[in-house]
Amino acid sequence: MSAVKIGIIGGSGLDDPDILHSRHEKFVDTPYGKPSDALTIGQIEGVDCVLLARHGRKHDIMPSKINFRANVYALKQEGCTHLVVTTACGSLQEQIAPGHIVVPDQFIDRTYKRIQTYYDGEEGSPKGISHIAMHSPFCERTREHLIASVKSLGLTCHEKGTVVTMEGPRFSSRAESKMYRILGGDVINMTTVPEVILAKEQGLCYAAIALPTDYDSWRESEESVSLDVVMKTFAMNAANGKKVLLDVIPKIAKEDWTETIQGHVATAKEAIM
Repeated sequence: MSAVKIGIIGGSGLDDPDILHSRHEKFVDTPYGKPSDALTIGQIEGVDCVLLARHGRKHDIMPSKINFRANVYALKQEGCTHLVVTTACGSLQEQIAPGHIVVPDQFIDRTYKRIQTYYDGEEGSPKGISHIAMHSPFCERTREHLIASVKSLGLTCHEKGTVVTMEGPRFSSRAESKMYRILGGDVINMTTVPEVILAKEQGLCYAAIALPTDYDSWRESEESVSLDVVMKTFAMNAANGKKVLLDVIPKIAKEDWTETIQGHVATAKEAIM
């Protein structure tokens, strides 16, 4: 039975290091530069975990400037087998209300400034080109654990969802928000892409806890998304995200993940030409 180590990437307002016991900080470097902040290494109920603030602990790194490659690489280098991440988002569907939790299973990429692969042909990068399969971007088994935990806590869970990742840092225009709904988007954020792709290239079990704070900009009858609207829901979402992490991580660690991890690693290797 392979030991698991859980990497936690905390999104906006969702990166509290106090969830870890016996914690210490570790500053690291990678071939792709420095990650967003120091790694906080500790445990949740005896399970080894590594926490990283996606935007930095001061939340001073805008989405387009996040070094996603360094973040994911640093966590893999630290021995993580799983990445369980939190992400604030806007809702694109009436039935997904602020305060609910979505466990995404698909994404639509609307970014245009981000490097999405480790295999970029640059000096020091791994050789070849990775044509990584993305039909199932997220780890289904890890998703199932998240869904079960959210339900066990009595929180409203949407078991599937397509997350639209836009470039940011601005919010959507009303026309854009309506277009994303037509395209099949359920929630919208600024960070799932390329994070999920890079995790797949690294052979990691990756799943996300998406926490809607608002209805984006598509509703004619309601105030459109603004920072003030978002902040009003932040505290509740942060508390719920923390509850899910504290519940799900010990449950993940109780199971044998050998075959699942081997499958993700094989998928990553088989994608390289």
